[in-house]
Amino acid sequence: MERKYSKKQLVKMLLKNENLGEQNEEELINLLVEQPLSIDVDKQQEEKKTFGDRVADKVSAIAGSWTFIFCFTLFIIFWIILNTVILKEKPIDEFPFVLLNLLLSCLAALQAPVIMMSQNRQAEKDSLRNQNDYRIDLKSELILEQIDERIELLISNQNKLIKRIQELESKQNEEQ
Repeated sequence: MERKYSKKQLVKMLLKNENLGEQNEEELINLLVEQPLSIDVDKQQEEKKTFGDRVADKVSAIAGSWTFIFCFTLFIIFWIILNTVILKEKPIDEFPFVLLNLLLSCLAALQAPVIMMSQNRQAEKDSLRNQNDYRIDLKSELILEQIDERIELLISNQNKLIKRIQELESKQNEEQ
């Protein structure tokens, strides 16, 4: 059988809800059924990660943990106690804690874009998962339609056989 359209063209036609024609529809079903469509999104994304991506993911994992929040809270409490109680005579950072505010601002300024990079990559991964799920759903739907058609054909053939058997039985009964 010579193909009129490539798989890509057939899928585009299907996605655009164009009329494929019975032969092209069958060809598309065969192509989709025979070939695996699913991909391992995590593995694919892991292979594309750069050093910066890995660092961003680590920073996001650490900065978004309860351990980080707890430790940073302890650091702030220690800083305040250090400058108000321990180094009362010559504090490193006096009461309005300008240096502490500067440190917190710098930390936030560095953390925010790094966390956003990690979130953008996660959104891209989610999008790939959604596309993968759609392809798998499409393939499953086509396979189910094919199975349904075969079951319909089997039922039709079975009904014909039953009818034929009944006819033969009735003829046999008439002859007796």
